[in-house]
Amino acid sequence: MTTAKEIMHPGAECVTGDQTLAEAARLMRDRGVGALPICGEQQKLLGILTDRDIVLKCVAEGLDPATVRCVELAAGRPMVIEEDEEADLVLEVMEERRVRRLPVINHPDHQLVGMISEADIARHLSQERLAEFVTTITAR
Repeated sequence: MTTAKEIMHPGAECVTGDQTLAEAARLMRDRGVGALPICGEQQKLLGILTDRDIVLKCVAEGLDPATVRCVELAAGRPMVIEEDEEADLVLEVMEERRVRRLPVINHPDHQLVGMISEADIARHLSQERLAEFVTTITAR
């Protein structure tokens, strides 16, 4: 059976909680990604920062992305999956939580080892199953 480790992008690059949203936005642009994990010491996951978060929770609120720190947007506990979990569980979690990105952690250290995105999922699903997946996670 296919595992999360086989689907994920390995080596996800993190921003630290102390970095500004402007720094994170430049990193997203340079890497061609729409989200970055926010990590603390030893790659411990604190949250996920998306381009949408920067726009809606900072810019639209009249805040300055050059002064707002990433950790300020790291609200709640991020949904994660362990690297040895089966691909079916990855889909189930992403669909149930309607998330487009899922951090992958190792066991037992719970350190970030990669990320699974919609694009990663698309490479491993049939066209029919992919359409179902996209419809589910984008439903309101």
